[in-house]
Amino acid sequence: MKSVNYLLLVFAALLTACQTPSTVERVVAGGEAVPFSLDEVQRRTFDFFWETALEDNYQIPDRWPTRRFSSIAATGFGLTSYLIGVERGFVTRQAAADRVQKTLEVLWELPQGDAESGVSGYKGLFYHFLTYEDATRYKTTELSTIDSGLLLAGVLSTQTYFDGDNETEQSIRDLADKLYRRVEWDWALNEKGRLSMGWKPGKGFIKADWHGYNEAMILLVLGLGSPTHPLPDDAWKKWTETYDWDEFQGYDHLNFSPLFGHQYSHMYVDFRGIQDAYMQERGSDYFKNSTEATLANRAHCVENSAGFVGYGPDQWGLTACDGPGGRMQGADGKELKFWRYKARGASARHVIDDGTITPTAAGGSFPFAPQECEAALAQMWTTHYDSLVGPYGFKDAFNLTYVTEDRPQGWFDVDYLGIDQGPILIQIENERSGLVWDLMSRNPYVRKGLERAGFTGGWLAK
Repeated sequence: MKSVNYLLLVFAALLTACQTPSTVERVVAGGEAVPFSLDEVQRRTFDFFWETALEDNYQIPDRWPTRRFSSIAATGFGLTSYLIGVERGFVTRQAAADRVQKTLEVLWELPQGDAESGVSGYKGLFYHFLTYEDATRYKTTELSTIDSGLLLAGVLSTQTYFDGDNETEQSIRDLADKLYRRVEWDWALNEKGRLSMGWKPGKGFIKADWHGYNEAMILLVLGLGSPTHPLPDDAWKKWTETYDWDEFQGYDHLNFSPLFGHQYSHMYVDFRGIQDAYMQERGSDYFKNSTEATLANRAHCVENSAGFVGYGPDQWGLTACDGPGGRMQGADGKELKFWRYKARGASARHVIDDGTITPTAAGGSFPFAPQECEAALAQMWTTHYDSLVGPYGFKDAFNLTYVTEDRPQGWFDVDYLGIDQGPILIQIENERSGLVWDLMSRNPYVRKGLERAGFTGGWLAK
């Protein structure tokens, strides 16, 4: 088994662009399992962002080692990861500042416009995926509001962190400010007063908009905090009017099936103890809500009514991730369907589950249920080290029910996904030190956005 993994890792190394000697050495070395620790998980996950960033434009690949396109949201997560790297001693402050400055310079200078190709964004927003070569629109991908929002959250985290007087750190703050102020959030509102999920040149806004509880809280907060193109005063009220509060697995909470919807905004905003009007009425807050959702997701996996292989109290977690794809006959004779990339999850709204578990589900929920999440990460790391863990930490997903002649132990992904690596690194750090939460609580744009949304109490009162 180890010899096969060794060959796969060497092949992955040969495929990878922008390698550094340290990456190649670790990939080729393969070999013995390293004991689980949060330090080791964070170090390897940080290295994903630090070492796979594209050499000429510093964008973060959507996935590695498979080469497709870069992800604008993953680039935002990468910017925040560099700050964690400094605090954990993985890189120097100067090295991180240099990388951040170059990344922001590229983002500022990338072409914006309404052309169908050759541009990277429009109205200050960015396309969901950009090409490896010149960081312009990848094929027909949409101008994405949420992915731009996650990018800008990462940008603002660097603005607050790099507070020094030297030329590099002053430049970072200036570039971050210009990137944020350039975004025309109000342009993306539809006739219902909701933010559209995206726009395409020649076709206009896509029909889908942001409503119902999901990952878009950070998007509205940033739009409400803008001093140049803000969302209207009633934007948050219109958002909360579409919420769906229900019970699932014994937990009453705002339901959304994939766990990323309960994680992404919380990577950048500390919702502990602050409340909007909706949560005041419910006697809760959004942090407690994500705790309930995490435990309900785990309870669904522990119950395992579908009988998937490997589910249990220390091996669980459903959210958007890769999967094996295809069909096979189950032990009971029924045909089983498996998805490739899919937003898996479980809630009162619906259950989308094919036996695929992803480490980012537990890693990204780390602050909400630290004991349960750490136990799950440790179990997956220790039990499946040869197949699931590599130079950049956890690979994206695995499915032990999907057993074939050439995969007798089940299916294990070969790729790391940038948008799934980010929650692992950032949320473990938020639980351990509160670093990103503290930075964003001191950012004036984020505070203004929360206040305009009607949040009060907790750290906002200080």
